[in-house]
Amino acid sequence: MWWLVSPQNPLKPAADMAPFAERLAGAIKLAHGHAGIRVTDIEARLGTRYSVDTLEALVRGYPAARFVWLIGADNLVQLPRWRRWTRIFELVPVAVFDRAPYSFAALAGAAAKRFRRRRMRQRDARRLADSAPPAWVYIRMRLHPASATALRALRRGASKRRR
Repeated sequence: MWWLVSPQNPLKPAADMAPFAERLAGAIKLAHGHAGIRVTDIEARLGTRYSVDTLEALVRGYPAARFVWLIGADNLVQLPRWRRWTRIFELVPVAVFDRAPYSFAALAGAAAKRFRRRRMRQRDARRLADSAPPAWVYIRMRLHPASATALRALRRGASKRRR
């Protein structure tokens, strides 16, 4: 699995995000010891700003690879705000991971409705990488109670205490 650390999410203010180098280092630290996860700054190296552009470059640059785009349910909700979002579904299969409290909104949202006929059952998720896009699956799992917003607030508090 490649963990793509984005230089800047176009939908988030830069002020709300830690510096890129700090986020990259944090991802590397979190992935340490997990041999199947490769943290990469490939978006920064490619100079892509939008996920669709990154995916087009990856599909073109690695024609033998079988990519699957991994996102949380919160991103499925906001996907129609992304640049050329339907193209993402045309490029690669998509795995959507349940995130509280977004389940209902994600599955009732525009992206899920648009590609409802291409949704796979969760029990068939192992076949997703071999499926021709558009194909997607919604993965229900035990949810972690922490939100990314809360984790960022903790990080900001910890970094202020270190100063």
